[in-house]
Amino acid sequence: MPDQGKIVLVTGASSGIGEAVAARLAAEGHHVLAGARRTDRLDRLAEKARGEPGSIEAARLDVTERAGFEAFVARALDRHGRIDVLVNNAGVMPLSRLDALLVDQWDRMIDVNVRGLLYGIAAALPVFVRQGWGHFVTTASIGAHQVSPTAAVYCGTKYAAWAITEGLRQESPPSVRVTTVSPGVVTSELAATITDPGAAEAMRTYRANAIEPDAVARAVAFALAQPPDVDVNEIVVRPTRQR
Repeated sequence: MPDQGKIVLVTGASSGIGEAVAARLAAEGHHVLAGARRTDRLDRLAEKARGEPGSIEAARLDVTERAGFEAFVARALDRHGRIDVLVNNAGVMPLSRLDALLVDQWDRMIDVNVRGLLYGIAAALPVFVRQGWGHFVTTASIGAHQVSPTAAVYCGTKYAAWAITEGLRQESPPSVRVTTVSPGVVTSELAATITDPGAAEAMRTYRANAIEPDAVARAVAFALAQPPDVDVNEIVVRPTRQR
């Protein structure tokens, strides 16, 4: 497994944590294939990375499309002959009380936060096993560890992400490393997707203290930088004021 200049696939890279992870890893000398639906933002991100020790390549990706995820991985293999890391970061968070019955939004969270993660594992795991190395990183959430009103479905999907990733860690060969990163309140666009008025108001209070996405990106970079015999299983990153 190469120590430097890893080929890293990052999903949900057009904003927030995914954008920060892609930018930081490129700055540290890795080649990043940045996937998201908003390719205009990815193109700008790739342009900003010019001159960095590494690079960023933009690729359209909807993680809810299994064939699209397979093509995303295949593109990296075709161009580079290997993939070293998959950062399963794409996620959505349209919070609401259960009695608001916003079922379409529940479905969207399940599709992106759970199925998208599984599609990534299905596409990359055979490659990692065949290569004899690889590293999965899942962006879960502090919501995987605690539940609050309006967040039942979101926390359910993030607990599922945590549980699936922990199961993956236990089932994978020792040559495949697996890390879960659980951020607390982070400055991002996630809260902008909340349409329920009560949930939106609660979130404004909850997000009074937030950290920047690069704090999470630094945690991801730390996990990737460890030697092959060290597997950072889980990192919780949150503001010092968030209790």
